[in-house]
Amino acid sequence: MLCGMTHDPFTPPDPDQMRAHRVHAALARIAERHAATEDQRSRQVHPHVLGPHEAIRLVSLLASGTARLDETEPEVDTADITAALTLIPLARGEMDQLEAALLLMARGRGLTWHEIAFGLGLGTSQAARQRYARLSGRVATDRPPAY
Repeated sequence: MLCGMTHDPFTPPDPDQMRAHRVHAALARIAERHAATEDQRSRQVHPHVLGPHEAIRLVSLLASGTARLDETEPEVDTADITAALTLIPLARGEMDQLEAALLLMARGRGLTWHEIAFGLGLGTSQAARQRYARLSGRVATDRPPAY
């Protein structure tokens, strides 16, 4: 049984439940293999500058009450939320570049479009190819994102 899912051979699996299980398994795998130590985890964060996606996430967590403010930290205000919203296109562009580059690497390592579609949660290999075509039309995969 996977996370409360029944294993009935006559009932098709719930795609949303299966995807949620794969997301959890993917995070656990990458954390175990590539972020097990503090030094490994620190590779992903610039030590002196907050990245756009980190800033958006931080404001979202603080504004929702999911994260607690430090004693001397000001409350999240509308200007903080507007600032986070301002960063959304930049973070989205960065994610598009990362996805396009990862798709190229996947193909370069021999993954089929069917395997890529499965990883992306898409139904067909055609959908994966079309997604790559849209991404590659929007971003240049040979240069890092500009901040």
